[in-house]
Amino acid sequence: MNKEFIQTYLEDVKDIASQIDREEINKAIKILFDAWKTDNHVYFIGCGGSAGTASHFAADLSKTTMCKGKKRFKALSLVENPSLTTAWINDEGWENVFVGQIENFMKPGDVVVALSVHGGSGKGNALAWSQNLTKAMAYVKDHGGKAIGLAGFDGGAFKELADACVIVPKNSTPLVEGFHSDIQHMIIFRLKELIEKS
Repeated sequence: MNKEFIQTYLEDVKDIASQIDREEINKAIKILFDAWKTDNHVYFIGCGGSAGTASHFAADLSKTTMCKGKKRFKALSLVENPSLTTAWINDEGWENVFVGQIENFMKPGDVVVALSVHGGSGKGNALAWSQNLTKAMAYVKDHGGKAIGLAGFDGGAFKELADACVIVPKNSTPLVEGFHSDIQHMIIFRLKELIEKS
């Protein structure tokens, strides 16, 4: 029984890897590399498990891409500070927890990277999911920046909002979250190569 589950899971992994849109990954890499070249900020946002991946992505963009003698990325994870995030939630509402932080730094050319299994679509007990993510993406775009989305399922609202939307085409939270981690590592190590060659 366990062997069947393992085999099915790994077959799904192989199937997803063959379907992910390579061009959307390439677009995301280009947007981030352009931000590095112009010294713009990159903001990372997500909820739940995606908050963990957002934090990891920001850490890797800040540290792992470092190359001796080269400038560094200006990466900010907006999920890290519980005092600040809960103050925003308490005073201004959950939908403003990320946009409120971005407003303080935003300059044209900045980039927001949003991660969500459902891509900002769907709803649960707290009504619509991830509206804080879609609001932040719209704000950045309205103020001369770019938005990158990492989503799953059918891409949700991110498909329309993001300048690059990497969709893990599977209706499975664990597979989507796992692939988002793989994709972020791919992007990071390609950016490191580009910086080394620049």
